[in-house]
Parts: sequence; C-alpha cells; structure tokens
Amino acid sequence: MGGIKQGIYGFLKGRFLVEEDAVKNWGFILFCTVLAIVMIASSHSAERKVHDIARLNEEVRELQSEFVHWRSSLMKMKMESTITRKLGERGIGPSDTPPTKIRINKQDADFWDLNL
Repeated sequence: MGGIKQGIYGFLKGRFLVEEDAVKNWGFILFCTVLAIVMIASSHSAERKVHDIARLNEEVRELQSEFVHWRSSLMKMKMESTITRKLGERGIGPSDTPPTKIRINKQDADFWDLNL
C-alpha cells in the first residue's frame, strides 16, 4: 500500500516531469495541450457559426416580412379602383364609349406594305 501512496505523492509533486525519461512525458503533455487548444478553437468556431446562422435567419424573416408588405402594397396599387381614383384626381376618367376594332383588308395591307 505504501508504493501506491508514494506513486500518488510522486505524481502530485511532479517527479514524472524531472526524471531521466521525462522527455517522452513532456512530448505527451505537449501533444495533449495542442489537442486541447484545437478542440477549444473548434468549439469557438462552431459557436460563432451558430450565432451567424441565427442572425441570418432573423434577417431572412425580416426581409420576408418586408417583401410581403411591399407585395400587398403593390397589389393594392394595381387594383382598378385605386387607379380610377388616382386618375380621377387628375381629371381623367374611364371612357364612355367602348373601343372599336380596326380591320385591315389584304389589299390595304399590301398598299401600306404591312406583313400580315
């Protein structure tokens, strides 16, 4: 039992770092340190990406809302009643007489050089 106790005390005092074969221990400690730093950097990178994704999702929702707003405004502006009201303010109203159809005979088309 005393050997185990001496081993624990030796570990806590750091004897494994100053003994003759400590070079291989230092190499392993350096490897573990580099690995821990890479893991921490990877974790921070992943967390940053999660925050960027959340920010971009919020921006997409805002842009979709703005798109819907402007699309509904455009639909209201394109309505015949809105156009009639706006043109009525300028003194322009709908025609009282229906449009007439213009017919062109084949002979007239040849005269005017129209390709019909």
